[in-house]
Amino acid sequence: MKILVTGAAGFIGSTLAFRLLCEGHDVVGVDNMNDYYEVSLKEARLARLQSHSRFTFHRLDIVDRNRLLDLFRRENFPAVYHLAAQVGVRYALENPFAYIDTNLAGFGNILEGALRSNTRHLIYASSSSVYGANVRQPFSEHHPTEHPISLYAATKKANELMAHSYAHIHGLPVTGLRFFTVYGPWGRPDMALFKFARLIVEGQSIPVYGEGNMIRDFTYVDDIVESLVRLLDKPPVPSPDWDARAADSATSHAPYRIYNIGNKNPVPLMRYIEVLEECLGRKAVKEFLPVQPGDMTSTWADTAELEALTGFTPNTSIETGIRRFVDWYLEYYKVPVSRTA
Repeated sequence: MKILVTGAAGFIGSTLAFRLLCEGHDVVGVDNMNDYYEVSLKEARLARLQSHSRFTFHRLDIVDRNRLLDLFRRENFPAVYHLAAQVGVRYALENPFAYIDTNLAGFGNILEGALRSNTRHLIYASSSSVYGANVRQPFSEHHPTEHPISLYAATKKANELMAHSYAHIHGLPVTGLRFFTVYGPWGRPDMALFKFARLIVEGQSIPVYGEGNMIRDFTYVDDIVESLVRLLDKPPVPSPDWDARAADSATSHAPYRIYNIGNKNPVPLMRYIEVLEECLGRKAVKEFLPVQPGDMTSTWADTAELEALTGFTPNTSIETGIRRFVDWYLEYYKVPVSRTA
């Protein structure tokens, strides 16, 4: 199958594209290679993909409607994984238009492209951040998500609504996945694990927001990818049980579904840091700070429905996942660090 992966030079996108290539698919990757974080890391991820003859790359911004729609017309993708986005909660305070352009206008272009190329399954990244001010946990796909507390979360909620409109009007099969704090090798430098590792190695203090009381459902990237791959041939169908008088936002009378994708095992941030210290063989100097604007204090995924559909349960512990990340980090950056066994 020829599959489009947007955000192919990104963390999750490159890991997914590599897995799809290994399974024999033809993968077309799209990425604008922006400088939100170090471009050299994106280039290294891309180089790993370009070693496969079945990979084709287009340096293209999904906001560029004409070029993107032309690609869809030429290639006629039966399946699309849309993972390109402007990410990060705090960056929206500096550059809100990056989120409005990429996450809203860009996603609209993806929907139009998928429609025009007769795509049989569009799978796109939403986020656990859509749960916002909701404190009822574990988070279920059937819980309300009308109170996002960051612009990033608001754009992801908007994506879900936009996707439903295309499923309803055009019958486009769309699956949205609410990712819960993904980490692992080839990760993003702006995320906690990567940032903490760099600062600890450099002997600098690490910022611990929420005074160390944050809790996250940390999910290892290979578990995310396994679920994504298993979803490929499972496009949603209209739910026969959907009732317009008691509307459920996770299902629909249209070919539309929303799923949580997480480890369903919330971990205190302090334990996460402790495991990283053990893997690096160094203690962190911690600077305790208040919760940042837009941050959720706790996340915990109910993933029963995705597991029932795919037959897979994410199960990588943070002890295993962080060790794999540290091994990659030290090798990639050639860091001479004495570690514990």
